Amino acid sequence: MASYLEELFSLKGKAAAVTGGGGYLCGEMARGLARAGAKVAVLDQRPAKAEQVCQEILAFGGEAVAHPIDVTSKESFREALRATRDAFGQVDILINGAGMNAPTPLLEIPEEEWEQILHVNLRGTLYGCQVFGEPMLAQGTGSIINISSASAGPPLSKAFTYSVSKAGVRNLTQNIAREWAACGVRVNALRPGFFPTEWSIKHFIDAARDAAIKSHTPMKRYGRPDELLGAVLWLASDASSFVTGAEIAVDGGFSCMTI
Repeated sequence: MASYLEELFSLKGKAAAVTGGGGYLCGEMARGLARAGAKVAVLDQRPAKAEQVCQEILAFGGEAVAHPIDVTSKESFREALRATRDAFGQVDILINGAGMNAPTPLLEIPEEEWEQILHVNLRGTLYGCQVFGEPMLAQGTGSIINISSASAGPPLSKAFTYSVSKAGVRNLTQNIAREWAACGVRVNALRPGFFPTEWSIKHFIDAARDAAIKSHTPMKRYGRPDELLGAVLWLASDASSFVTGAEIAVDGGFSCMTI
């Protein structure tokens, strides 16, 4: 049984890149990919955070490199791709995980904030698909996992620009998946529910909102970062070889809750 599961879900021999790889959720994804056998390029705008995750992977015997990236720059993506291929010779998996949010009330959203969130969350996802997707298309195989959100629709309150950007990520994922389906490159989206960071607890989740979120989540709790790994490894591996254009919810039932 163990060998069967390893054969089905193993990422041995594959190389992955994770944007936002120094972060709370994507750092866990990077470590999970490495534990499943992938060589991982940890890409983050914060070099120290990327290096920390890289060192954690190396410490348990995995293979990893850290490299800085600005996901609003296509050239920065090209540099990250070169670094990934220089280290591992190929790229088979991409997680577009870099993102940003803000709790600004609707009438007070400045143009600069609107543009920055859309650039990071939506343009960054497009650039990742374009730049890392090109060599995947050339080799005829690859898996891209974009990060959607419970806010992709219906939108969440207090996250106006973020919700718009994540609705765009979902649409973009389906669009590219359709274009590349016959070329061997699969493009899917992960739709996390509530996995609060210290920042989101400080800026988004007061006592009333905490109660509202949990009352709308059938499991009555928040998710743990490691609870995303089953879906990530499935989408990254050949076990999901007939899955493309999908949005996989990992949300404790949040998306199926009404009253």
